[in-house]
Amino acid sequence: MTDRIHFIGVGGSGMSAVARLTAATGVEVSGTDAKESAYFLALKGAGMDVRIGHDAALVEGAAAVVISTAVRETNVELARARELGIPVVHRSEALANALAGQRLVGVAGSHGKTTTSALTAHVLHACGIDASYAVGARVLGIEGAVAGGYAGSSGVGVVEADESDGSFLRYHPEVAIILNIEPDHLDHHGTVEALHQAFEDFAREASLLVACVDDPVVRGIAERLRSEGRDVVGYGESPDADVRVTADGLVRGADTYAIAPALPGAHQRLNAAAAWAAAVHLGVDPVEAADAVATFGGTGRRFELRGEAGGVRVIDDYAHHPTEVAAMLEGARASGAGHLVVLFQPALFTRTQLHAAAFGQALSVADADVVLTEVHGDREDPIPGVSSQLIADGATMPEGSTLTLVPSLVDAAAEAARLAKPGDLVLTVGSGPVTQAAGWILDALRKGEGRGPDA
Repeated sequence: MTDRIHFIGVGGSGMSAVARLTAATGVEVSGTDAKESAYFLALKGAGMDVRIGHDAALVEGAAAVVISTAVRETNVELARARELGIPVVHRSEALANALAGQRLVGVAGSHGKTTTSALTAHVLHACGIDASYAVGARVLGIEGAVAGGYAGSSGVGVVEADESDGSFLRYHPEVAIILNIEPDHLDHHGTVEALHQAFEDFAREASLLVACVDDPVVRGIAERLRSEGRDVVGYGESPDADVRVTADGLVRGADTYAIAPALPGAHQRLNAAAAWAAAVHLGVDPVEAADAVATFGGTGRRFELRGEAGGVRVIDDYAHHPTEVAAMLEGARASGAGHLVVLFQPALFTRTQLHAAAFGQALSVADADVVLTEVHGDREDPIPGVSSQLIADGATMPEGSTLTLVPSLVDAAAEAARLAKPGDLVLTVGSGPVTQAAGWILDALRKGEGRGPDA
């Protein structure tokens, strides 16, 4: 037995960050994945022993095996670990161990976690605090980061706290941020009430709750904790927010701070307020924290410019919930985009079943051609009768806009490229393999396979 810890699915966005932080503690790390990803290649480039393909022999001699909820019991490495009695831990437990003893900021919410976690880490770094972080995407602009993980020296850490499987309850943050709460991941939580309780339990783990009081469910949690004498900072556009968000900045008491998020959309001002409040609690000067927001470079797959060809810009975005999709498209408009070509791939059958009509409405935007492809099931088995057709049925496209259902992702990307003309903005949207389509579309546009200027 060695001190080696083996990660199954090491190339995932969240798992790669945990592997990086675990390695930074001096523990030997190995890992496997079914296919290469940008995160996998980043770990390999950093000298870590990561391999493509699962092999039961690779877990032999490991002190522990780390998995996520996406790893099935039929995985040959997991089955071998069970057979040998090797401890199997969830990635959240491994992350908690890697960051033990640090002052943690845990960022939770139905959407916005990745951007807000990354923004909080950026503000801390920009203001001289070398914070560790584990974020489910590349954080742009911080030197020394590997995939979504960075091991800092300050004793402060930022984690994206995932509610999907309840694993965020393993963290004991000094600051808990709750951005919003909407029905999702009921395959794990069972009921909306249980989901709400999980968020409240997460909040109770912290010394300070930073809560968006524009969200009625989050406001309720904040009010209950405040009534018990616990420390709460409520932020939002609401007049009674402790940190009030305006079009120009933040207002706290008699003080006003100019704040200019680098990413478009009203939701980004709310994310900035949460990051600002957490950073100020950790000792950052409030003016410096506000100034740092404007220099945020963003993250991978969050309104990420993937390239331009034939006069068409291609943006890739991870939005995978109706509220996220609507906010992202609103942000695209706010950025000055004209005609939109949107390729959307829904993720998870349970989410599609629950939110099909809302997805349809989120995609029903003016001056747009929407290409809808089939559901990416990820860790789920198909549900009879649940397909992207349900989303198409829920759409009410304005005059001049279109929605086309193309089951194959490859064919859908070709259709999106065909629809694009100079001056358009193409968006590839969703949490699954649709991200690959951004490259395919750019390749097609470079070959002149778009509509052309006179189409």
